[in-house]
Amino acid sequence: MDALSNLLTGFESAFTPMNLFWVFVGVVIGTLVGILPGLGPPATLAILLPLTTSLSPTTGLIMMAGIYHGAKFAGATTSILLNIPGETSSVVLCLDGHPLARQGRAGAAMGMSAISGFIASTFGVIALTFAAPSVANLAMSFGPPEYAALMAFGLLMVILLASDSPVKGFLSLSLGLLLSTIGIDIFTGQQRLTFGTTALFDGIDFIAVSVGLFAVGEVLLNVEKKMGKQLFTVPKGIKNLLPTKADLKQSRMAIAMGSVFGFFIGALPGGGSTVASFLSYTMVKKTSKHPEKFGKGAIEGVAGPEAANNSESGGAMIPLLSLGLPGSSSTAVMLAALLLYGLQPGPLLFTDHPEIGWPVIASLYIGNVMLIILNLPMIPVWVQILKIPYWALYPAILVLSAVGVYSVRSSMTDVLMMGGFGLLGYVFGKFGVPAAPLVMAFVLGPMAENAVRQSLVLSDNNPLIFLERPISATIFGVAILLGVTLLITGRRRKSVKAQAHSAAVADPSPVADDHLTEVKGK
Repeated sequence: MDALSNLLTGFESAFTPMNLFWVFVGVVIGTLVGILPGLGPPATLAILLPLTTSLSPTTGLIMMAGIYHGAKFAGATTSILLNIPGETSSVVLCLDGHPLARQGRAGAAMGMSAISGFIASTFGVIALTFAAPSVANLAMSFGPPEYAALMAFGLLMVILLASDSPVKGFLSLSLGLLLSTIGIDIFTGQQRLTFGTTALFDGIDFIAVSVGLFAVGEVLLNVEKKMGKQLFTVPKGIKNLLPTKADLKQSRMAIAMGSVFGFFIGALPGGGSTVASFLSYTMVKKTSKHPEKFGKGAIEGVAGPEAANNSESGGAMIPLLSLGLPGSSSTAVMLAALLLYGLQPGPLLFTDHPEIGWPVIASLYIGNVMLIILNLPMIPVWVQILKIPYWALYPAILVLSAVGVYSVRSSMTDVLMMGGFGLLGYVFGKFGVPAAPLVMAFVLGPMAENAVRQSLVLSDNNPLIFLERPISATIFGVAILLGVTLLITGRRRKSVKAQAHSAAVADPSPVADDHLTEVKGK
């Protein structure tokens, strides 16, 4: 009850005209940032940090929370419409969101993104309000071995993500891991695969990789095809631009799973929305009755990861406010703001400064409502982008991609890298190699490497440390068990299909054809 009474007090502060205005300013800026690829919430928060220090601590943090929340909410727009991921957590939306747009269901995909994001964000903030102490204690029990186990679990899920061709998935994953090692080794200070090029000392920028593979690669693949003047079909009427009741019913479990998954991953310092969204997508796909639809335009493939992405923001506030540990680049900037205000985040923040912590949490509830009101009516406007003829849309995509990539580090090398990864995306598309494992491995690679090496330092190079700690041993055990189960299930499914196909060839009767169609559907 103390949490509820403190939250009500926080609402009293958040509902003042000044704080409401800055919540609105924050979510609007965050929405624009989410739509523009390359800039991202961390850079925006860093740019606006001097402005927030001129405001009161409560108001400044409320605005920053609004930007953080709004950017997550709107990051799906370019991924769905143009196949351009604005940030790391939006990459997974390209897998099913863009195919839905190509099928004339861009509005449904964006509507599902907004609705699932609203539900998951609300869940995340409610969980933050009432479960923060318990989740913070759980997060404290995670050390390098536990993170290593979590990253191993994520990498296994990446391979299983490409269940149609595990070999191609493993090839893509291996290339992603190799690319993630480029740069200066933070443990030894040695150069790795830089070939003496100073531009590679900091490694390859993620935006250059993701935008090149997905956006530029998509353009190159589609240029080969003969198309009319209009690239996509855009249905008429508001009703046809929103998800149907069947879509919502079909996505219920995906939203629930993504909300819970995203919150707990976000509560782990260093977890992040990218890990949450990819793992959520994989779990939703593997528990779906129709996994073959994923990657071709499954509405659950939008709902699950977007729910995890938005729920993560509530979870990420727990280590920031309760422990003083930032879980992402965005929360690291918010930690800097707290320190600039002379506040020490940690267990005593809510006790010593309740006038700051609780209004910020209350503002997240208000921001959620503002975001759903702002974003749902804008869906028909954004979908009109698809009416642009392809001969004008493709150059615009390439220009937007180049500007977005250049804006991150002001490096022409990154733009050239984007072009190179665009060619790689084209080759991947021609040979049916999935790009998602490469991107996920590129993100998880450094995190996994650091966790493993830190664990070995702690154990004096004894690898048994991963099995001696209960949490890491449990995660490894679940990963192995899940992997074996899914491989056996996949082989059985292929065996059933092969038998049905052989039966259909031997007995080309309508009954056999119907049976073959039924098996293929399964």
